[in-house]
Amino acid sequence: MARSFYFIIVTLLIGMGCSDPAKQNARDPEPASAHPDAAVQMAPDEGFVSLFNGHSLDGWQGRMEDYEAVDGLLICKQGARGDLYTDREYNDFILRLEYRLEAGGNNGIGIRSPISTLPPAVTGLEIQILDDNYTEYQGLEPAQFNGSVYGAAAAKRGHMNPTGEWNAMEIKAIGSHIRVTLNGTLILDVDMDTVGPVHMHGHDYVGLHNKTGHIALCGHHHRVEFRNLRIKELR
Repeated sequence: MARSFYFIIVTLLIGMGCSDPAKQNARDPEPASAHPDAAVQMAPDEGFVSLFNGHSLDGWQGRMEDYEAVDGLLICKQGARGDLYTDREYNDFILRLEYRLEAGGNNGIGIRSPISTLPPAVTGLEIQILDDNYTEYQGLEPAQFNGSVYGAAAAKRGHMNPTGEWNAMEIKAIGSHIRVTLNGTLILDVDMDTVGPVHMHGHDYVGLHNKTGHIALCGHHHRVEFRNLRIKELR
């Protein structure tokens, strides 16, 4: 009687699709937790801290009058000519942010920069932020376009969202290795130790091999909006 009852239960389970667990798992997709990048995918901002509180410029210094905090946005004002620096310095890190440009928008993210009257592109490294499609910029050098280490290493073009839409950028700096990802696409991967001397706009670019310094927003006359600025220190 017990054997008959067991046979009936097994038959019913098979009919309902609850077959041998080993066979079931063989056709199931790999669970997300088994993927080596699963933790990153599920918690992309784990370990990051915000650089902007959404309502003030606390934690920043420099040309304060050229920037403002409005409704969760850190805004570089129209006509801005100066740079805004984090109070703290950083060496190895992952920096994530979103930015939005108007037509012709021009700015930059300074990294490993000292606080100086000279621009971060000269004294540190500047990751260019630019409306690549603007007519007046089409004659620029490759390393002057969006996502490039300004003047030193050219990024791949063609991965920006249309003007007026938000773009998501990640900058990863480990030692001399700089990687820039834009809207999910890796557009720059460079070892700065392989980059030779750069002289542009009347300056020797002396900071290209810096290993530590401030994060900066590099005002260049145009209104540019930033949000969700956050950083994860790697050492």
